[in-house]
Amino acid sequence: MEHDGGGAEVVTPGELLGASSSLTAGSGAYADGHSVRASVTGRRRILPPTPGSSDQRSTVEVVGHKAHGAVPQPGSVVIARVTKVMARMASADIMCVDSKAVKEKFTGMIRQQDVRATEIDKVDMYQSYRPGDIVRALVLSLGDARAYYLSTAKNELGVVSAQSIAGGTLVPTSWTEMQCELTGQIEQRKVAKVE
Repeated sequence: MEHDGGGAEVVTPGELLGASSSLTAGSGAYADGHSVRASVTGRRRILPPTPGSSDQRSTVEVVGHKAHGAVPQPGSVVIARVTKVMARMASADIMCVDSKAVKEKFTGMIRQQDVRATEIDKVDMYQSYRPGDIVRALVLSLGDARAYYLSTAKNELGVVSAQSIAGGTLVPTSWTEMQCELTGQIEQRKVAKVE
């Protein structure tokens, strides 16, 4: 695999790469008016113009390295945002894998039997998570083609950050309850143990 030895600078989406008067946009880049900007995270690379070409501008491209983009693996601890809660499962967008941000979109599924380790048959998904909750979860397996199977069945896993119905911040009060800072109202959640 090609490595620049760390010499090339890492750029992020939207970052200015140069002026379109002297550069054309290659892969991982786009022209924005008189500027050329990065469309992906990666290393900036300048390619000389093609000999004999009428356009004598250099081409700038951004080469993304898979090593820089975290990918969920079974056993990884992920941070995910709950997007939908159903009677038997909740779906979530994975944002971080082992404390590294993901570049691509990965979807996770928390099934009813994977919410907690005890009294699995009594789990109520609607009293465990709400859309918008930020959860810490363990990747169990690749699941089906659309989603990774996630588990919160450990003390340190579960909801780490949430907003109440009133829009206030929820503060953990027990393993199963969080309290709204604004109204004092108690809401049910599968709370992660604070480290």
